[in-house]
Amino acid sequence: MTESLVTMEFNQTGLPGPTTEAVNNVTVFTPFSIQMHSFEHLVITTTVLGLFILVTIIGNVFVIAAVILERNLHNVANYLILSLAVADLMVAVLVLPISVVSEISKVWFLPAEICDMHISFDVLCCTASILHLVAIAMDRYWAVTSIEYIRNRSAKRITIMIAIVWAVAMTISIPPLFGWKDANNDPDKTGVCVISQDHGYTIFSTVCAFYLPMIVMIIIYIRIYQVARARIRKNKFPKKKKDKKKIIQEDATTTTISPKTEYSVVSNCNGCSPENSLKKKEKNSSENETVPNGNENSQDDANAAMLQTAAEKSKLAMSRKEKLELKRERKAARTLAIITGAFIMCWLPFFIVALVNPFLPEADKVPNVVFSIVLWLGYLNSLLNPVIYTIFSPEFRNAFRKILFGKYSRER
Repeated sequence: MTESLVTMEFNQTGLPGPTTEAVNNVTVFTPFSIQMHSFEHLVITTTVLGLFILVTIIGNVFVIAAVILERNLHNVANYLILSLAVADLMVAVLVLPISVVSEISKVWFLPAEICDMHISFDVLCCTASILHLVAIAMDRYWAVTSIEYIRNRSAKRITIMIAIVWAVAMTISIPPLFGWKDANNDPDKTGVCVISQDHGYTIFSTVCAFYLPMIVMIIIYIRIYQVARARIRKNKFPKKKKDKKKIIQEDATTTTISPKTEYSVVSNCNGCSPENSLKKKEKNSSENETVPNGNENSQDDANAAMLQTAAEKSKLAMSRKEKLELKRERKAARTLAIITGAFIMCWLPFFIVALVNPFLPEADKVPNVVFSIVLWLGYLNSLLNPVIYTIFSPEFRNAFRKILFGKYSRER
């Protein structure tokens, strides 16, 4: 099917309407008119990307509402999650709608000022979203490695971290507005609205906004996994058999001393309480004190058998505990892999293109279709963030259920 070209003429105000040619035989065009692709492309693009924007907005609004409404989520650590959701919500509200307009038209037909504003908000919000991921990783690392950090983690400290994130993002997004861009990068002349193609700014923005944060984030999560693995395995897997036997004997001794465990391991009393069982044991113990010395050997044998049974039970419990710790270790590794993998998968293709494209000759530039795909793949990270950073939290899942079923409104 051949591609049809739909062209709309604009009047001097830049809005659709009758052209001046119909009034005084003078034709006046804006620098570029809307040049859309086929009607099918228009419908499919607006539908798919519109749903994309809607889901992104809903997901991040849910996170913001959960942190505000759920008391269990009122802790300083979630301030970073809240600020991340705000950044991703700004991407969905301020950036994506204009990006959809760019996708349905072959050329940029809006004023150059709107292009500058769009690019600035795009760089600001996306960079802030990326830097929030690094701040969350740093907060988790300090929480894992330092007890003092957990004790001293105040709202003021987290607020300072959030302020630094937004300040750095603003520092990266503002320079093109003050002239750090290619002089030929004028949408009124080229019909294309893109980020500054100046080579120096390209290196500065891509390194500061992605490559450096990516390296820091990977290093931090590797360290978190190593610390968590060492902590999980500490004193859980004795290296020497002698140590293992010693731990089993100590656990067995502790088991026989503890009244609660003694009841659970030794007692065969069905339908009776631990207190009754203990009373029976105390009675038997007082009776045993009057037993002649000839029966001491039988009593020792009974105690030895009881100790052996307790040791076997302790060994079985230790085996279960080891399996549980290994399961926790695998879950921690999977969680960190999902967080890091989603971030790299979404943003790495775009920043490779963004770094390489300005240095290529005009004939070898990345095709617009490829650029659009990697750009929206990066935007996908703003949709995935509220899922990744909350799906592993029972508190967030509970808050989402309350929001969906209107429990908060009924409580109020």
